[in-house]
Amino acid sequence: MEPIPQSAMAPEIIKKIDDSGIIAVLIIDEVKHAVPVAKALLKGGVSAIELTLRTPAAIEAAMLIKKEVPEITLGFGTVLTVEQVKAVVEAGADFAVAPGCNPAVIAEAKKLGLSFAPGIMTPTDIEFAIEQGCRVIKYFPAETSGGMEHLKNMVAPYQYLGLKFIPLGGCNIENAGSYLESDLITAIGGSWVAKRPLIQSEDWDTITKNAQEITDLIAKIRSIR
Repeated sequence: MEPIPQSAMAPEIIKKIDDSGIIAVLIIDEVKHAVPVAKALLKGGVSAIELTLRTPAAIEAAMLIKKEVPEITLGFGTVLTVEQVKAVVEAGADFAVAPGCNPAVIAEAKKLGLSFAPGIMTPTDIEFAIEQGCRVIKYFPAETSGGMEHLKNMVAPYQYLGLKFIPLGGCNIENAGSYLESDLITAIGGSWVAKRPLIQSEDWDTITKNAQEITDLIAKIRSIR
């Protein structure tokens, strides 16, 4: 049997994501909101975030968070091109994720030493990710693909490889437990913790409350898992 490729995500980043158990997915429209939302999340116990590359403010916001809130494990999402990989590396990203498995993007992330988790929703996607050396993988869109039941059945033939998944897409406080109870999950991702309107209205207290709610659930599940 040929050796299994090593993970495309650095062990120290894997540990930080696993320790957090939750990656808050953020859409930041104004740079001025970057540091306050990061501090609000951290106050509630959430130490990993994914800044989506859907607004012009994303890169500058990330650089401010990296400087002012270094305790945050900073990731980028919706990384679709080689140029975006280069940009997030320059911004100081700890990791990045994508909705799909783009070979050029994965190769560039490897080349630049960026911890990267491609997105999967089929066995073919998983096998491509494995071939590229990925062992931490984004499961997207999680809920409309069949949720945790679909993931468990799909991953069964590959489970001996020790794959770990980050489910995103339709995840919320109501269904988070169904994912977090499984050893397949390293962290759950979702935008409900700091929804775009909450950030826009500067409702930091609600964001901290949401963060505390999910971190309490994670702690409870892990204490009995």
